[in-house]
Amino acid sequence: MGEVLINWRGYLELTKPGVQALLFVSCASGMLIGSDFNPPITAFFFGLIGISFLAASSAVVNHFFDKTIDSKMNRTANRPLVKGNISDNAAILFSILLYCSGSWMLLIFTNFLTWLLTTLTFIFYGFIYTKYLKFMTSQNIVIGGLAGAMPPLLGWSAITNSIEPDALLLVLIIMVWTPPHFWALAVHRVEDYKDAAVPMLPVQKGVDFTKQHILLYTLLLLASTMLPYAVGMFGEIYLLSAVLLGFIFLVYSYRLYKDDTNSLAMPTFAYSIIYLAVLFAAMLLDHYLRI
Repeated sequence: MGEVLINWRGYLELTKPGVQALLFVSCASGMLIGSDFNPPITAFFFGLIGISFLAASSAVVNHFFDKTIDSKMNRTANRPLVKGNISDNAAILFSILLYCSGSWMLLIFTNFLTWLLTTLTFIFYGFIYTKYLKFMTSQNIVIGGLAGAMPPLLGWSAITNSIEPDALLLVLIIMVWTPPHFWALAVHRVEDYKDAAVPMLPVQKGVDFTKQHILLYTLLLLASTMLPYAVGMFGEIYLLSAVLLGFIFLVYSYRLYKDDTNSLAMPTFAYSIIYLAVLFAAMLLDHYLRI
């Protein structure tokens, strides 16, 4: 307990709070949209916390397994396990505590389906993707992106105890968003991934090939965001927002594609985060006004 109090910032870093913030927004959006902005308070509160705890637990597992490659990359060389600020055993115990407490919340206050889906996501990201899939193919982030795309469905199921097509459309949008989002960062950090021997797309296929695929996936993302409007899930406010946000993303991707210096990689990465947050805000506003 003393180590936790002393190193609380390190433990917080192990949970990847930046990723948790996007997870929190998309998960809460699934809950609010799935319940027409009238979720049971206990299921909403404990569902959000429980899902976040399991996601945080898988992030700690990711830190544990990636300790060696993190030490070879400038971006991750100062992570708590790499620097020895937190011991491996303490990190494992922290992950177990997060998983057990989060599981208790989901099983008591939501439903078994949500716990099962969240646990499968935990296993897929923490173990299958981190330990194996990441090193098997340059398309790792395309397949592995499913884990990061699950929060809207997890939130939706926490409230409705079901898997519904509308929730799966939100999963699809995040899954298609993930490659251009992460590949922009990979272009900027390509030398890091080479040093760590991680077969990311720019390492295996080259930066130019990756930038081409960022542009193509951005086009696919723009098309994917039209689907919720096409099936009547959202209305014109969402449509206009999706078109405008997607067009701006497309401009970023095209400029990066034409940029020989790759200096626009990080601005594209940064915009992709803003894009997703504002897109989900537009979903919430549109749905609320249509109730």
